[in-house]
Amino acid sequence: MLNVILTASVSFIITFLAIPAIIKIAELKKLYDLPDARKLHTNPISSLGGIGIFGGFFLASILSVSSGLHPEFQYFFAASLIIFFLGIKDDLMVLSATKKFVGQVIAAAILIHLAGIKITSMHGFLGFTELPEAFSLALSYITIIVIINAFNLIDGVDGLAGTLGMLTMTIFGSYFFMVGLEAYSILAFSLAGSLLAFLIFNYNPAKIFMGDSGSLVLGLINAILVIKFITIADSVAAPFPIESAVAVGFAILMVPLSDTLRVFSIRIFQGRSPFSPDRNHIHHLLLDRGLNHKYVTLSCLLLNMFFITVAYFGRALGPTWTMFTIVSLSVSGLGMLLYLKKPVRPVIAPYLNSNKTITEPSVQPFTRIIPINSEAAVAENN
Repeated sequence: MLNVILTASVSFIITFLAIPAIIKIAELKKLYDLPDARKLHTNPISSLGGIGIFGGFFLASILSVSSGLHPEFQYFFAASLIIFFLGIKDDLMVLSATKKFVGQVIAAAILIHLAGIKITSMHGFLGFTELPEAFSLALSYITIIVIINAFNLIDGVDGLAGTLGMLTMTIFGSYFFMVGLEAYSILAFSLAGSLLAFLIFNYNPAKIFMGDSGSLVLGLINAILVIKFITIADSVAAPFPIESAVAVGFAILMVPLSDTLRVFSIRIFQGRSPFSPDRNHIHHLLLDRGLNHKYVTLSCLLLNMFFITVAYFGRALGPTWTMFTIVSLSVSGLGMLLYLKKPVRPVIAPYLNSNKTITEPSVQPFTRIIPINSEAAVAENN
């Protein structure tokens, strides 16, 4: 218990001290994420918060977990480093969907083939148990990549991705601690500590965003922990077995995962890339109906907690019926959101440039973070 508390405290302190320095450097170097027609913020804000999150999480975890006792963790850290640098590159200079996908596949391959994090059984879902090797590998790759992108795509409102990440990390960390897997508990709570420190600066109005370097890492760690959770919780030999572990695990990630699967499906049916941008996410729908950032974040948090509660107390129904129940509730809620109230057309407000004059939000098609080196450059970019 002491190790978990110390790790979470160290990660919190490192991130809490790092974020103001990152904000200051971003201001000095003029590294901003500028508003455009798709983005929700109206002022230039740095999206390098993932550096602080990853720094606190990585340093605290690597100091607390012995790779000799837990050899798979060296591969966890290797995969997280790949995803982190992929995210940094995307934050500074937008990467193509293909390059991002290749990087995610490499990270997933490390987890599956070297760390042994893969789905080998459906645990009774839809009547299936053990899976053929080829199907197991394909499902593992898809699951990891979808979860990585789920937290990346849900990161559209101040505090939303960080708050949902805090919820999932706390649940996974608590469960792994109860079943005696302290190393996995440390992994979860070290990220929770970093996210808590980051949220101090990210709640609306945000001073900094986590960017892809933060959201992609958050998705990767959730992918590792949910697969491990399903594998352990479904075992009758576990100190605290949980029936319908597949459905419960899905419910823990319900909001980001269901939103991503829904949006990906819409884009594919429309003949577009699943990674192409739009305004179909759950946070866009809630904002278009008049909720502000704080209430969108709170609504998604409560909604996710509701699905977790339903799945946990309904787990005796079995994985198939439990999953059917939470998915049906999700679809019904989305239908009500879409059809009971007409959306309010979103308005992208202008923002003030350095000369305190009102300018229209600019669209930056090639980069997300624009280095601005002079007052003249500010006016030029605007």
